[in-house]
Amino acid sequence: QVRLVESGGGLVQPGESLRLSCAVSGFTFSRLAMSWYRQAPGKERELVTTITTTGFSTNYIDSVKGRFTIFRDNAKSTVYLQMNTLKPEDTAVYYCRARDPSGNEHWGQGTQVTVSS
Repeated sequence: QVRLVESGGGLVQPGESLRLSCAVSGFTFSRLAMSWYRQAPGKERELVTTITTTGFSTNYIDSVKGRFTIFRDNAKSTVYLQMNTLKPEDTAVYYCRARDPSGNEHWGQGTQVTVSS
């Protein structure tokens, strides 16, 4: 059973930074493509960023390019999302998602990020 546990969310002021973590167990982490999604109140869940199994390739939605960085540590079975220069519109519940080689998706429980002065 694949288990994902996010951490690192919180309340910050605009311009500040946060680093989210997603620890994975129950599957060979290096075989999982990892993504971060977010869902703001009253909005649909959206894909924020994805990283390949090796970590060599990433992509981001336009609104976070240059501010957010996804990276992974396969030795620790953890994927991270470094979020800099946070804006109020980044406020959302952030979810970690793993996709295994068979195409199955696995989700974490989410962590709240609130950006407010």
